[in-house]
Amino acid sequence: MEYNPEVHSIKCPKCGHGMEEVGYGGVMIDRCTSCMGLWFDTGEADALKKKWMGDALDTGKADEGKKWDTVEDIACPRCGRDMDKAADPKQTHIWYEVCGEHGMFMDAGEFTDYKHETLADRFRSLIKGSR
Repeated sequence: MEYNPEVHSIKCPKCGHGMEEVGYGGVMIDRCTSCMGLWFDTGEADALKKKWMGDALDTGKADEGKKWDTVEDIACPRCGRDMDKAADPKQTHIWYEVCGEHGMFMDAGEFTDYKHETLADRFRSLIKGSR
């Protein structure tokens, strides 16, 4: 769905479409209506990671989300400043973008992987390499 400020609170930093608010267990995040990427205000990703079915909000396909890794310059949907590129220290194959003041953005499928750390993640990190 195209971004419409009367309908959407923020614009997706990757594809520019509107983001809808979705929630689980008292944690509200923003999910893109097109690429299904997820915006987490500061602390929301960690709070949702602790919820039993918190990954239910990550409804996008990981294969589609990986296509968005090539987008280089991403602006924070809250302040408009360039976001820093980061990787999860425990699972270096999970790449995301961070605004030190406002939060982080994960492509479709990344939060589900982030929530469920497995032995296979070590191999994925070796294959994908560091960011």
